[in-house]
Amino acid sequence: MFHPIEIPFGCVMLFNVVDLKDGVKIEDVELTLGEMCNVVKNNYGDDKGGFIGGQVFKYSGFISEEGSVGGTPTEKEKSAKIKQGELVIITYWKSFEQHEASHADKLFKEKFSELATFCDDTHEIGYEMLWQGVPE
Repeated sequence: MFHPIEIPFGCVMLFNVVDLKDGVKIEDVELTLGEMCNVVKNNYGDDKGGFIGGQVFKYSGFISEEGSVGGTPTEKEKSAKIKQGELVIITYWKSFEQHEASHADKLFKEKFSELATFCDDTHEIGYEMLWQGVPE
């Protein structure tokens, strides 16, 4: 469950931002989120399914001044744009088409619908890998 993942070059990454409703804590969604992630891992991970691996992150409030161009948001701007408790689900797939097929499947939709009841908004955008590397 907490093993390192290897991301093959040429895969796609889907970045899903999850905004929890006011008053909903991460602890309130942990079980539902874990069940949803297990559905993906256990049902779509073969060559036909295309799932490679995934990660879940919680927003922690830090913004890099060193990695930002054009200035960083003020505290007021940050709080207006980003709620504490925001989650990000990152998944890696062999293809975007395989991702879409898995997410159209009834089994996934049931678990994702459960998570959605805790959310104001969720949106998922995809990226194609252009580079990767490790220290030599």
